[in-house]
Amino acid sequence: MHIPLEAGPTPQPREGDMDAEALRHYGHQVVDWIANYIQSVHTRPVLAQVKPGDIQDMLPSHPPSQGEEMDQILADVERVILPGLTQWNSGRFMGYFGVTSAGPGILANMLEGAFNVSRMLWKTAPAATELEQVTLDWLRQMLGLPAPLFGMIHHNSAITNVLAAAREFVPGLHIRQQGLAGRKEMPRLRFYASEEAHSSLEKAAILLGLGLESLRKIETDDAYRINVEALDQAIREDLREGWWPFAVVATVGTTSTTSVDPVESIADLCERYGLWLHVDAAYAGVAALMPEKRWVLRGCERADSLSINPHKWLFTPFHCSILYTRRPQALRATFSLTPDYLQNTEGRSGQAINLMDYDASLPHGFPALKLWMTLRYFGYDGLVANITEHCRLARLFADWVETSSDWELLFPTHLSVVCFRAHPWAIQNEERLDHLNERVLNRVNASGRCFLSATRLKGRYTLRLAIGNLRTHEEEVHLAWNELHTALRQELGATPTLWHTLRQGRLRLLSFSDAPAKPNNLLP
Repeated sequence: MHIPLEAGPTPQPREGDMDAEALRHYGHQVVDWIANYIQSVHTRPVLAQVKPGDIQDMLPSHPPSQGEEMDQILADVERVILPGLTQWNSGRFMGYFGVTSAGPGILANMLEGAFNVSRMLWKTAPAATELEQVTLDWLRQMLGLPAPLFGMIHHNSAITNVLAAAREFVPGLHIRQQGLAGRKEMPRLRFYASEEAHSSLEKAAILLGLGLESLRKIETDDAYRINVEALDQAIREDLREGWWPFAVVATVGTTSTTSVDPVESIADLCERYGLWLHVDAAYAGVAALMPEKRWVLRGCERADSLSINPHKWLFTPFHCSILYTRRPQALRATFSLTPDYLQNTEGRSGQAINLMDYDASLPHGFPALKLWMTLRYFGYDGLVANITEHCRLARLFADWVETSSDWELLFPTHLSVVCFRAHPWAIQNEERLDHLNERVLNRVNASGRCFLSATRLKGRYTLRLAIGNLRTHEEEVHLAWNELHTALRQELGATPTLWHTLRQGRLRLLSFSDAPAKPNNLLP
C-alpha cells in the first residue's frame, strides 16, 4: 500500500546511525532533561489534563519523508508527549499501586537499550542469563524463601505461563502435543481463585483457550480472604459434575484491600487433591523484606510457583515480574522448543541454562540489569527503610480517617494501601454515598494535584490511597487528605452537616467552613 508522505525540504536521506559525538551530545541533553523532570515532577498535574484525541491532533497525519533533527524531536517530547502523560512517577500518584522508576533503574534501562541483547539462549547473552539467576537468588534470600527456587523475570505474564504448565501436567491430556480443539474426550478444566483475585486470571483463561467458565471464583470471608471451606466444597462439587480441577491461585495482597489468603490451608487442599498451587504476591510479596511482615509469605514455601513484581513496590521500572518455582522442569517440559537455528552447544559441560525453554515468549532483553542495579543501590537496609516508611504513612492516613466524623475506614490498613470513603453523618443511603464518593474522587483527580483510585468492597464504592512511591512523603499525604476535604466541601456545598462530637457535654453542629486545616485534628 502506498503511504503518502509530507512534502519536505530536499536534504539527502540520512544514512547510517547517529555518530558518537551526536549521541554523546544528545545523551547528555536527555540525562539532564530526565534529572530535571524527576526533580520537578511534583509540580506537574498528576492526571493528564487532555481530552481524547488531543495528542493525535498535535501530531502529523503522515510519516516524515526526510529525517528530522533530534533537537526538534526532543522538543516535541516536551511539547506533545509530556502533557499527555499521567505522572506515575510523581509522589502524588497514589492510585492503583504506587510505583517508582528510581534512578538506578532509569540508568539501567538506558544501558539495556545500548546493549540491545536477548537472553533467549545462554550464548546470546551469558551475562544477562547468569545475572538474572544470581539477582533473583539475592531477592529470594532477602524475602526468607527457601532454597532451591528457580526464578526468572517476565514482562508480566507469569500467571499465563504457570497455568499452561499446570494444565500440561493433568494426567493423560497432552495439551502441548494434541491441543484442545476437536477432542471429544477432553474434560472441562477448572481452576480456582477468590472473588478478590486479579483480573489477569480471566485474561490467562481466555488466552489459553480454557474459557472464562474454567475459572471458579470463591467467596471471601469478612477479611476478603478466600474461604477455604467454600473452596473445598467447590472442588468436590466440580469433581462430581465432571469438571477436572487442576490449579488454585492464592493471593498475597489482593488489589482492592491487600488481603492475604491463608496459603497454608490452601496448600493442604492442593496436596489432598493433587492441584498446582500458584501464589500471586505481585504487590505484597516484597513486604516480607520487613522482619515484622514476613508472615505475608507464610506457607508460600509449599507453593508450586510464586510471582512477585518488583515494578510495583521495589522501585524498579515496569516490566519486571518475577516467577519463582519449585518445579522448573514442568515449565521446561511445557515450553522447551528449540529449532535448529537456535541449537546451543556452548556452556560448561552442559550446565548452561537457556531461559527461553521456560517461557512462551521471545525475545527477552536484559531485564535483570535494572533489578540488580536497584538492589545494589539501596541494599537490604535501604529497601526495608523505604517500605517501612510507606506502611507508616498509610497507617497515619488511616488514623486521620478513623478520627474524622465525615470519613470512615472500610478495611484495616496492614500494609501501604488505605480503603476508605466519605460518610457524612447526615447521609445514610448507600446509593447516595456511592455517588458522593465517586464525585469526590473525580474532583480530586481532575484537580491534577494528586491521583487516587477506587474499588468496590461488598458493593460499596471505596476510595483507595496507595503509597509506594519513593517521592511520597508526609507532605504529599497531607495534601491528598486536604484535597479530599476540599472536594467533599464542594460536593456538599454550603449545607451544614453534622460534624458531631461531645465536647464539654454538648453536641456541636459544624459547617464545613469550620473545619480546621490541620488534618490530624479535624474536630475543634
